[in-house]
Amino acid sequence: MPLPATDSLSATFAALADPTRRAILARLAHGESPVGDLVKPFPISAPAISRHLRVLESAGLIERKVDAQWRICRLHAPGLRRANDWLSQYRAFWDDSLDRLVEVLEGPAATDPVPATPPHVAAEPPPASPPHERPPADARTRELQPAHRHPRKKS
Repeated sequence: MPLPATDSLSATFAALADPTRRAILARLAHGESPVGDLVKPFPISAPAISRHLRVLESAGLIERKVDAQWRICRLHAPGLRRANDWLSQYRAFWDDSLDRLVEVLEGPAATDPVPATPPHVAAEPPPASPPHERPPADARTRELQPAHRHPRKKS
């Protein structure tokens, strides 16, 4: 059953689906930043960045505040925590799966010695076939020609 569009977790993951918005969040992870500084690394217009910021803000991933003429953005922890909490149940699944894989790989069968091949066998290339075993060129072309030819009718 599809989730309603107003579901906060859906809004969070919809916001995270865009690579530009993820890049903005990565920049804000280093600390708050004015909107003008967030625009600089992207080859898109300031209004486009503003739309991305609105999506991030409505998803609860960032906060924006006005400080005189500056528009400052910073990460909003509760929005990120929602996504992290939801993902953590799957993180436990993968941790358990990887632990079982390690047990299988490091189990008693994994400690049995593998028969080693002698070093000279692995290092030597296969012997080349002697040149005299190859049929002469004219014999090879005869093999390609049909064994029986029908005579052409003369008109």
